Amino acid sequence: MFPEFEVVPAVDVQDGRVVQLVGGERDTGREYGDPVEAARRWVEAGARTLHLVDLDGAFEGERVNADALAAVVDAVDVDVQLGGGIRTAADARSLLEMGVDRVILGTAAVENPELVGELAADYPEGVVVSLDAKGGEVVVAGWTEGTGLDPAEAAVRYEELGAAGVLFTDVDVEGQLEGVRTEPVERLVAAVDVPVVASGGVATLSDVRALREADAAAVVVGTALYEKRFTLREAMDA
Repeated sequence: MFPEFEVVPAVDVQDGRVVQLVGGERDTGREYGDPVEAARRWVEAGARTLHLVDLDGAFEGERVNADALAAVVDAVDVDVQLGGGIRTAADARSLLEMGVDRVILGTAAVENPELVGELAADYPEGVVVSLDAKGGEVVVAGWTEGTGLDPAEAAVRYEELGAAGVLFTDVDVEGQLEGVRTEPVERLVAAVDVPVVASGGVATLSDVRALREADAAAVVVGTALYEKRFTLREAMDA
């Protein structure tokens, strides 16, 4: 997973449409069209991996946009990681068998850590744990509930359980186009040996470079790409 640094476009889906939220707050998003069209556009631009999220699923606890996201998986021939509303082993297995390369577990991993180990036993490269932090604390249920967990300490635990990687989202700066904070990413990278994928706050090419220099394995970019702050090719070249 991510043999070299990658810029990964986000295709976050709400009510069947691509949406980018601000600070993780529901109903703050701007719409960017059809998910399949967006995914194809990013692949044509050179994306090697796509980051798919069922936003409604994250809030509701079930896969609300399953059909729309399945259509994206069918439409592209690149690696796909998918999260949002995956709460059970059956949910995760069905996605992995459908062709999703990696499932992203957030709330489910916090509520049932052993689920990570159970899935990793059958899919060693198939489970990424999402550690979304707000105010330095891991949050779940669509970023609405605090857990009291420290992101770095939690990352160590999930690595031991078999997670193939960690997705770290800095919710405090997510979707705001105000820049990234590298210190939390550096702390996670120092804590574990598995890849750390960074997300949240990217506004400029300098932000992309800063996360690469922080030794993130990849960066997920959403709003900045959709708002044309830079192109995917420019970010990849950076």
